[in-house]
Amino acid sequence: MNALENFFKINEKGSTIRTELIAGITTFIALSYIMFVNPNILADAGVPKEAAIASTIWIAALASLVMGIFANYPVALAPGMGLNAFFAYYVCGVLGLHWTVALGAVFFSGILFLILTIGGIRQAIINCVPQNLKYSIGVGIGLFISFIGLKGTGIIISDPATFITLGHIGEPTTLLSLFSLLLTGALVALNIQGAILIGIIATTIVSMFLGLSPSPSGIGDILSTSLPSLEATFGKLDIIGAWDYGIVSIIFTFTVVELFDNMGTLIGLTQKANLVDKDGHIENLDRALTTDAVGTIASAVFGTSTVTSYIESAAGIAAGGKTGLTAVIVSIMFVISLLFAPLIGLVPAFATSPALILVGTMMMSSIKNVNFDDFTDALPAFLTIIMMPMTSSIANGFAFGFVSFVFMKSIGGKIKEIHPVMWLVSIAFLINLFMRG
Repeated sequence: MNALENFFKINEKGSTIRTELIAGITTFIALSYIMFVNPNILADAGVPKEAAIASTIWIAALASLVMGIFANYPVALAPGMGLNAFFAYYVCGVLGLHWTVALGAVFFSGILFLILTIGGIRQAIINCVPQNLKYSIGVGIGLFISFIGLKGTGIIISDPATFITLGHIGEPTTLLSLFSLLLTGALVALNIQGAILIGIIATTIVSMFLGLSPSPSGIGDILSTSLPSLEATFGKLDIIGAWDYGIVSIIFTFTVVELFDNMGTLIGLTQKANLVDKDGHIENLDRALTTDAVGTIASAVFGTSTVTSYIESAAGIAAGGKTGLTAVIVSIMFVISLLFAPLIGLVPAFATSPALILVGTMMMSSIKNVNFDDFTDALPAFLTIIMMPMTSSIANGFAFGFVSFVFMKSIGGKIKEIHPVMWLVSIAFLINLFMRG
């Protein structure tokens, strides 16, 4: 125990092994849906389903383990939502490329990430982000997480006239989600340790009792009879095919979207975990970014779309996770899930969604630090915040925030406040937006 405390600096960061354990399990439960969603998306691209399940779980386990041990961050990694959709439905769907070629593009984007990280360019980009935008990023991610949670509970639904509207509150699962939200919120207000985890487990049990979600009926619903194999995807990436198709179109888009999606997530999560000093510098940032870059390369080798830091890690951080031990626990849980995948699948989405709403609530606290008095700061901050949930993309929030910041400061006669890197990044965002449009 002492070895763990010393290695991860648990006491120094104001945490305990028990707290880190609870935080790790909480994060895992919050993002465990990726084990089922990602393989289905990859299967639409033609990736063999069994291998997609195996690659998803293994890369999440390995990348989270490295993040915990190497960077000492309470942040889990897994194949990114949005990035997997771009992989399957645009690269393989619209462009018609084979999934092995798409994996080759992911590989090249990982190499670019690594070069940019070793050269200190990614760190420089993060350090050049104005403090006002950094606070805004945390708030925007909070709204994005809450939006996902509200959709998952059924409290809000799509509407052809207004895009979104109030859901059918009388639906049993929605009512149970509302009960879970209030129960977990009350536990948080009472400072109950592991409140979010307790809420998820309690909701799952009640849903099984009411017949709203399946209950284990036998050993087959608890243990897998055989482990999924990686054979069909491991090492199948087509590097030459990706290079021949064109490094600019696909690889540039993969790189830009992943770069800023992961950057925004890390900024928001590290602020929540108190890993940012008074000058806005993030602790062990180079190690975290290196982990992400190597993870992206490895994800292509294993046979899945780009791995990235997960915003659901905020659930574990809210549960008290402050060190890399949280991420290590997540890694262990992923490995165990290879055996217990059927049982983990019994946790319904409406049981984890209320936790996301609460996490979003907690992340909104940063809004008190956002400067809205100066409109050259206010508009970029607002666009950063609002575009994340409205476009379901952290990277898009970054894009609108960066570009509007450069424009507003230039028009407002405050061009000296614009770091040279901000100009380059804004231009890159504009190119990417027009290429996608």
